[in-house]
Parts: sequence; structure tokens; C-alpha cells
Amino acid sequence: MVKTESSQKLKTGQKAPDFNLIGIDGKLYSLNDFNSKTLLIIFICNHCPFVKARIKDIIDLQSHFNKDELRIVGINSNDPNYEEEGFENMKKFSKEYKVDFPYLIDETQEIAKTYGAVCTPDPYLFDGEKRLVFHGKINDANNPDSKPTLDIMKENIQKVLRDEKIVKDFDPSIGCSIKWKG
Repeated sequence: MVKTESSQKLKTGQKAPDFNLIGIDGKLYSLNDFNSKTLLIIFICNHCPFVKARIKDIIDLQSHFNKDELRIVGINSNDPNYEEEGFENMKKFSKEYKVDFPYLIDETQEIAKTYGAVCTPDPYLFDGEKRLVFHGKINDANNPDSKPTLDIMKENIQKVLRDEKIVKDFDPSIGCSIKWKG
């Protein structure tokens, strides 16, 4: 596990880069398949202890908002040949953790590079126009064994829904580095 902090390539106000990726349900997804007042795109993977520690928090986020208010999309950009990664392991992970949002594979790793994702989890929050409003932490738990005390992402989603400005639009998430090919 290489503890990595997210970096900012995609800037606040920029449109979400489009994608065409296969989900674990066998469907092809693009950005246009997700229309809601907020969209949370999170780069996750199967093996990372940071993702495993926060996946319930991510799933709980959707339960706080209806699908018109929030849609969540998970993208796995890790080298599929890395231990515990790849499409079949994504299906197992999704079933084990009861993931209730589309989980997509970025086999070429081009989408992660376009967004500037470098770690897992690496969350990007977009508004209804699919403009970046926040890139950063789900909550304030910085280690897998930490208990969160602040629901940073939930508060930021609520701000967007109330048309309020997010004061700190970049708050680096911390996780495992994305496992790049070659």
C-alpha cells in the first residue's frame, strides 16, 4: 500500500470529461447516462484498505439523497492484472460490499489520466451542469482504521443542492496509488 494524496488536474468549474466504459452489469455507460443535481465520480478499486474502509460511507451517501439529487459512479482504473483487480474481482467486490451504484472498468487508464486521478478513493463532485464543484475527501478519516467525524462530501452535496458556494473546493483525498500498467 502506497499512501498517496490526490492532486488537482481538473479544475473547479471545468466540465466532467466524457467516458464510455463497461460496468460490471455488462452495460456501456457514458457521462450522459447520469443526470441529477449532483454527480459523484469516484475512482475506486478492489484491494485498497482505504476504499474498503470508506465504501460503506460512499454507499450511505446515496441513501441520504434521492437519484434526482445525487448519482454515484465508481470507476476502477487499476491495472486489471494487479492482485485482486480486474473485471471478475470487481463483480466480487461489488457483491461483497453491496455496491448500489454503477462500477465501471477503465482498462486503458485513459479516464483516470484525463481526470487526473492518482489514488483510490479519489472523488470528484459535479453539479447538474456536470461542472466540477469539489474534488476531495468523502470524510475526515485519513486512515483506514480512523472513524470519521465530519461528512465532508455529504455537506458539500447539500451545499450544491441549496445553491451555496463550497468554500474549500479542493481537499485532497488520501488512499492507495492507482496501479498503472507497465
